[in-house]
Amino acid sequence: MEKKRILYISQEINPYLQNSEIASIARSLPQNMNENGYEVRVFMPRFGMINERRHQLHEVIRLSGMNLIVNDMDQPLIIKVASIPQARIQVYFIDNEEYFKRKGQFADKSGKVFPDNDERSIFFSRGVLETVKKLGWAPDIIHCHGWMTSLVPLYLRNYYHEEPTFAEAKVVYSVYDKGFEGSLNKELAKKIAFDGINGNSTDLIEEPTFEQMNKLAIQNADGVVFAQEDVDALRSFAEELGRTTMDHPDEDFVDAYLKFYSELLVEETVA
Repeated sequence: MEKKRILYISQEINPYLQNSEIASIARSLPQNMNENGYEVRVFMPRFGMINERRHQLHEVIRLSGMNLIVNDMDQPLIIKVASIPQARIQVYFIDNEEYFKRKGQFADKSGKVFPDNDERSIFFSRGVLETVKKLGWAPDIIHCHGWMTSLVPLYLRNYYHEEPTFAEAKVVYSVYDKGFEGSLNKELAKKIAFDGINGNSTDLIEEPTFEQMNKLAIQNADGVVFAQEDVDALRSFAEELGRTTMDHPDEDFVDAYLKFYSELLVEETVA
């Protein structure tokens, strides 16, 4: 039987960015699924504080060279890759001088939030999906971790819905309490409209707060994992929509995910 494929997309992964629940789960889950017979691919942003020499990142020339339009501006897409030897997996990095060169993840050293975090999320989400499409690697499951990936389910349902690479994929979104204060740029919905996504599809992010970005992801996902406890409002939202849900277990998480993925693969995809 052909191996099932899982595409993992995370805003942070240990050891490249450490000390967070997201980075820890996004590091251990692909390794364990790989060891249990799944074929996996892993993507994250190439934030400027990642030491390329220490982690031996190198550009994948055959995948780089595309341009993505974000807010009516052409932005070059650069793909880099590194290996986690002990995990026997590769991590692909989405890079761009404009969005990811700066030495900060979502804010500068003084704590001032980057005003273009919305565009960085658009670029990262589309960059991953365009790269996977170019690879011709069709995933069975696409599992997103962290608010920066919250646009991926929206794009899959509304922009790539006729793309054969993603036609059979079930989308999972993991909810964490690591977010941001206030709102992203309130023009986010208009920027997404440049890709032909508008109307009811983006109603939830007229005010793109952390909670609303998560709700948007849940609305377009097949399954939702609650990786931390302080997310009750989002849990209620997922249950009202009838999404398949799971709490991330502290112990025996491998068996729990194997069962969760198996259940999703026999369900109908979100309309």
